[in-house]
Formats: sequence, structure tokens, C-alpha cells
Amino acid sequence: MPPDAEDLTQEFFARLLEHNWIAHADQLKGRFRSFLLMAMKRFLAKEWDKAKTLKRGGQMRLVSVPLETAETRYCQEPADTRTPEQLFEKQWALTLLASVLSRLRADYTRDGKGALFHALEPCLVGSRESQPYAALGGELGMTEGAARVAVCRLRERYRECLKAEIAHTVASPAEVDEELRHLLRVITRR
Repeated sequence: MPPDAEDLTQEFFARLLEHNWIAHADQLKGRFRSFLLMAMKRFLAKEWDKAKTLKRGGQMRLVSVPLETAETRYCQEPADTRTPEQLFEKQWALTLLASVLSRLRADYTRDGKGALFHALEPCLVGSRESQPYAALGGELGMTEGAARVAVCRLRERYRECLKAEIAHTVASPAEVDEELRHLLRVITRR
């Protein structure tokens, strides 16, 4: 149930801060997200044990659930074969990419090029055929060649920002390229 998930999430972060679990994170033992994932798994396992214990104690009132309705709804849901760990990693990657895009947008806006960023942003994710440079140049009042250069610069700046953001999540600069490859695998995994 979503309210239960929200309560558990809040409780996890409350305990994380209260007990200063982050102090136990060791860069030499792995990635911070792996530490968080393991801490969450342990927390949920303990909470599940507590909930199970209460049920055995008979303090819970039984409620009849119309299984036909639940089963019908379950069958209509799309199948997702990814594990919770894979979903966590995918969300982590998407959050990282969104942060990089937001930073890049802010940089362009700060430099007075917000409109240029808005026009070029689709070139970061779309295929080159779907964004003809001649039309883009015409829209921006520049030549096709100038539009190509602007897109190339935007993509290069995006890569730089992405690598800088990744550098904040790894123990050493030598791990940035490996982490970037991992991030791309996570995003493209179905």
C-alpha cells in the first residue's frame, strides 16, 4: 500500500539520520548507493519481522479481501521482471541524468542562452534524423553549420557535466569512466 511505503521510507530516513548510519559507509567497500540499498534491505527485513510477529500475536483483525477483484487487477498490470535492486539503480541513474540536465539548463540560462538551450535540448536525446539541422538553424536564425556546432557543443558540455556529477559519486577519478559505462547499462536495461 502506498501509505505504508511512504511511512516505511520516512522511518528509514529518520533512523538513518538518528543513528548516523552514514558514518558506517566506507568508500573502500563500494558505492554509496550500494550501501544505501543494503541499509534499506536490512531495515525492511527487520520491519517485516516486526509486522509478522504482531500478526502471530493475534493483535491484528482479519479483513476479508475479495480475491477475484485483486487477482483481476493483478493480471491487468504490465509484467515487470526487474528486481527491486535493478529498479533502484535505474531510478538512481535517471535522477543523476535529470540533475545533470538541470545543471546544464541553469548554466545556459545564467549565460543568457536559455532560449538556445530550450531549442537544442531535444538534440540531446533524439536521433539526429529527427532534428534536421537546417530547420533548427532556421528556427534559431543561424546557418545549418552553426546549428551543428551549437548541438555539438551542447552534447560535449553535457558529457562534461555528467562526468563531473559522476565524479562526486565514486571514490577516485579513475572510476568515472567505469561508472559511466555502468550508468549506460542500467539505463538501457529492460
